[in-house]
Amino acid sequence: MTVAVTGASGQLGQRVADLLLARLDPGDVVLLTRSVETLAARAERGAAVRRADFDEPSSLVDALAGVDRMLLISALDLGRRAAQHRAAIEAAEAAGVRHVLYTSIPNPESGTAAAAPSHLATEQALRDSELAWTFLRNNLYAEFQVAVVAQAIESGRLVTSAGDGRTAYVSRDDCAASAAAVLVQGGHEGRAYDITGPDAIGSQELATLATELGGRPVEVVQIDDDQLVAGMVEAGTPEFVARIVASFPAAAREGLLGSVSSAVEDLTGTPPRSLRDIVAADLADTVQS
Repeated sequence: MTVAVTGASGQLGQRVADLLLARLDPGDVVLLTRSVETLAARAERGAAVRRADFDEPSSLVDALAGVDRMLLISALDLGRRAAQHRAAIEAAEAAGVRHVLYTSIPNPESGTAAAAPSHLATEQALRDSELAWTFLRNNLYAEFQVAVVAQAIESGRLVTSAGDGRTAYVSRDDCAASAAAVLVQGGHEGRAYDITGPDAIGSQELATLATELGGRPVEVVQIDDDQLVAGMVEAGTPEFVARIVASFPAAAREGLLGSVSSAVEDLTGTPPRSLRDIVAADLADTVQS
């Protein structure tokens, strides 16, 4: 069985690639990227590194030759990626791929998070295709909260528009391990898995964690979405990016990101890492460096 990973030079893709190389014959691992030079070390280990570009469908068909299962890691451009993903799905069909895994988001049908519509469109494209599919609906990356906690420690304030909403933050490593497990196992066709951390974390818990790790009180300051966007823009974030970021606490407020599942442990045999462990370890590394 030959498996392929799109976006294999990205942070998630590289993690999945390394797990696959440890579990499969390297000749059965195909890594797809626009920047083949970034994966030279994996090529030396025996992986087939092939150039592929979502905007060049013909390159995708050639790159997927001989592949049985593909992990389609969602592209970054929210405005273009639904079309890019459709091109990848059509190329997979043309190349004879049998099963596609896709990295989605919890509750994509809600539309609240800015990323949701393109995820929903991709899920529907896979449902409408002749391919077997599995959706890995990854929650928000826990690693993104390292900077949030560090800023809260420095300022003594955790500024958020999440209200009472909760988020089941999950580590990239656990997302990668779950994806690799499904790629090498059978029996996951037609399934959608919420890939989450072990706990749903609210603003007060996050402030408490910052207090604990920083050794000084951190208070929660609740603001609305427009205020959050304005603050990010004032700090130099482009407005369209700020609105994307602000859509996630809005989704948390609506209860769309707070469900905790056992999928990581079910798929990998190992419990997911907690937000506390991830943030504490990354902050310690930052201090030491």
